[in-house]
Amino acid sequence: MAITNNRLTVDQYAENFSDIHPPFETKDAALTEANRCLFCYDAPCMKSCPTGIDVPKFIKQITTDNVKGSAHTIFVSNILGAGCSRVCPVEKLCEGACVYNFMEEAPIQIARLQRYSTEKAMELNWKLFERKPLNGKRVAIVGAGPAGLSCAHVLARAGVEVTIFEKESKGGGLMTYGIAAYKVTPAFCENEVNYILSIGGINVQYNQTLGKDFSLESLQQSYDAVYLGIGVGLARQLNIPGEQLTGVEDAITFIYNIRNNGFASVPVGDRVAVIGMGMTAIDAATQAKRLGAKKVTMVYRRTENEKPCTQEELDIALLDGCEVIWLAAPKEIIGEQNRVSKLVCSKMILGEPDASGRRAPVDTGETFTLEVDMVIKAAGQTPYYSLVNDAQLQHQDGKIKVDHGAITNIRGVFAGGDCVNGGKEVVDAVQAGKDGAAAILDYLNVS
Repeated sequence: MAITNNRLTVDQYAENFSDIHPPFETKDAALTEANRCLFCYDAPCMKSCPTGIDVPKFIKQITTDNVKGSAHTIFVSNILGAGCSRVCPVEKLCEGACVYNFMEEAPIQIARLQRYSTEKAMELNWKLFERKPLNGKRVAIVGAGPAGLSCAHVLARAGVEVTIFEKESKGGGLMTYGIAAYKVTPAFCENEVNYILSIGGINVQYNQTLGKDFSLESLQQSYDAVYLGIGVGLARQLNIPGEQLTGVEDAITFIYNIRNNGFASVPVGDRVAVIGMGMTAIDAATQAKRLGAKKVTMVYRRTENEKPCTQEELDIALLDGCEVIWLAAPKEIIGEQNRVSKLVCSKMILGEPDASGRRAPVDTGETFTLEVDMVIKAAGQTPYYSLVNDAQLQHQDGKIKVDHGAITNIRGVFAGGDCVNGGKEVVDAVQAGKDGAAAILDYLNVS
């Protein structure tokens, strides 16, 4: 069957893409959960948060009905705390570190409590920060994603005038365009961006692309400092025969189209193969199933023990009915009348550890074939090699090299987030933005 769209009714789409981690329904429910917290001294949950949110403090503030203070405690460390409460892999961060795990009890629902406070702040538009007077310094930021927004907010609070240049028509970066719609909606992302910008002193120029509409050199001439938060880069190609057939697309584009164009407008096949096992692969697979695909098969070249996604994310895909084939790698895509019809895979075994420390997959020479009408590639992303080369930025395999967390080889130019770390979590990008802002303020001699 050919790839089609608009398979389901409006109600079915709404049900399939409803909030996968719903908030507390009542204040009492939040208070009951908050009062479970032991408020540990030297709390491991706080240590495991990349942005260093004082978890015991914000939960204690909830128990005393100081929700505004709780929101401030979160936002002072993580201005995207509302979004992170929905998308963070808390099972391997704060909640995974909760002492209740060692007591064979359920960990504190830190993410839901964080969502309780931060979304109340957004809903009521609480003004939790005051800007210092303008100090005459001007900073340009490239990218209105988590790193750029985090950096901008810290700088604005310090009295710096900030201009963000964003290639898309909306801010939020990965949050807006690259995460499954059942985790965060586009409307939520827009509200979060607007809340961050409401501090003032931050001007966003949309539909402006580095290397096309402006250059790094032009920003250096017009601003006192520049921060690059340009993201991780482009979808990695499989480099196998048949990759250009109709029905083959990358997961980033697939998810982008769902986020940008709506559920009913996105074509999906009956029999979908997803290549990869990272968070993006999971998001692509689960959303293909929720868009109406009859069968979704995930193909991964290593074993389950080496999977890059969390077990919780994999469980979502399995509960949605997605199937997994371990130790398999795409070898060739076969088509009929220029449309994908089969995916030929090589059977793999694990050999010696590679550069990542994981055992490298080795082709056994055996193959098998899947009948498919759509292939979604989620084999990672490649950095913007040409962009960083043209700007004469020092890099390693396309990832910008920085010193002290944010300082590039070009004086007055700083960088952070996925363009530096190669693609980590949203919360890591938020911390990178904070590190960048601190380095810029030091460079500008602003206290």
